[in-house]
Amino acid sequence: MGSSEERVVAVIMVGGPTKGTRFRPLSLNIPKPLFPLAGQPMVHHPISACKRIPNLTQIFLIGFYEEREFALYVSSISNELKVPVRYLKEDKPHGSAGGLYNFRDLIMEDSPSHVFLLNCDVCCSFPLPEMLDAHRRYGGIGTILVIKVSAESASQFGELVADPVTNELLHYTEKPETFVSDRINCGVYIFTPDIFTAIQGVSAQRKDRANLRRMSSFEALQYTTRSLPSDFVRLDQDILSPLAGKKQLYTYESMDFWEQIKTPGMSLKCSALYLAQFRFTSPHLLASGDGTKSASIVGDVYIHPSAKVHPTAKIGPDVSISANARIGPGVRLINCIILDDVEIKENGIVIHAIVGWKSSIGRWSRVQAGGDPNAKLGVTILGEAVTVEDEVVVVNSIVLPNKTLNMSVQEEIIL
Repeated sequence: MGSSEERVVAVIMVGGPTKGTRFRPLSLNIPKPLFPLAGQPMVHHPISACKRIPNLTQIFLIGFYEEREFALYVSSISNELKVPVRYLKEDKPHGSAGGLYNFRDLIMEDSPSHVFLLNCDVCCSFPLPEMLDAHRRYGGIGTILVIKVSAESASQFGELVADPVTNELLHYTEKPETFVSDRINCGVYIFTPDIFTAIQGVSAQRKDRANLRRMSSFEALQYTTRSLPSDFVRLDQDILSPLAGKKQLYTYESMDFWEQIKTPGMSLKCSALYLAQFRFTSPHLLASGDGTKSASIVGDVYIHPSAKVHPTAKIGPDVSISANARIGPGVRLINCIILDDVEIKENGIVIHAIVGWKSSIGRWSRVQAGGDPNAKLGVTILGEAVTVEDEVVVVNSIVLPNKTLNMSVQEEIIL
């Protein structure tokens, strides 16, 4: 373990409103990082994982959202975890490494020995203390969390080759056109402060090249205007690829689950993964009931304390019910996220779906889908304040906010 003087900070990249477009219609109401998975905001899962890091002094969230959108959450989570959490708003895009460098003075103000860097839109078990131990043993400037995936899906991510004995990163390529490796970058890193020197080096190189081109020819000058700004530095292409094979970067392989949360369909899958993890990390958050005094609970289910669930309802597996929801008699819920202030009337059924804030599902109605998180309409999504009237069936559809459905629909996007 590290010495008592050692300090660790964590940085979580949360993106911005232009980044969450694939998350619509859910991101129309709430910043994507605050969308609830397993009853907790998406960003809460990496934050609570950071709490397990020894000698953690501070957590920073970096993104493009307005500060007011995060103010309430940052205040409450800081009090809950007893660790300072700060939101830092980027003034312009700096790239994944440039964003870190942009706030280097704040990040380094406690003189930390290590900096964790996490992406908010990944879902995993976040084995951060184990990564820290491995990183100390390796002695490099950075360690990357990696996982083995199928050869077919690997090309969607950053693929890498590591030494099977030392775990040194030998080769890194972002989304290659041909197969390189079935090990991919999970978007979770730990660095020493030397990472800032590496980022500064890329920035300085780019400035020098721009100056050279300006002096050489008019054509090159035109090209410069299209090239990347010197303070825009990408972690993968500009840092990981060049440092691979130089005994500076190492890998730590996760044997647990890992997913990227790009779409609402994938958020449903990730909610289920986090609910399953609660069995080991937060069993007190999981509901129980046998249908006598409270609803029958099957598998992993989260029910907010303010939600009202009729004892004749049957809930689960993989269901999350948010604040002030009202679940009526005989309702059946399977693999779904029910958001704040939703009402599901008697004998309603919801399967493989996300039901938006303040929506209402009528008596004997069904809202369902096939359940494939990767298919365009594999999960049915109701936006905010959607009314599904009595005895209406909604299958494999996306419904934008403030719509009323008085007839059944299948495989439709209702604008």
